[in-house]
Amino acid sequence: MRLTQFRELMADEFGAVRAAAVAQDHVFAELGGRTVEQALEHGIDPREVWRAVCAAYDVPPSRR
Repeated sequence: MRLTQFRELMADEFGAVRAAAVAQDHVFAELGGRTVEQALEHGIDPREVWRAVCAAYDVPPSRR
């Protein structure tokens, strides 16, 4: 998954403003105690980050 696709999925799921807040503020245990932005900066694959977001926010399987 490309980073641009990840950003689109986040915006589609949460809306642009909330997606930015989730990416900057929510700390995910699945990402080693990092936020989305920190995880991406540390080189974690966007697909893995998206899976963590989906699990934490109960995104339906059809939108994963």
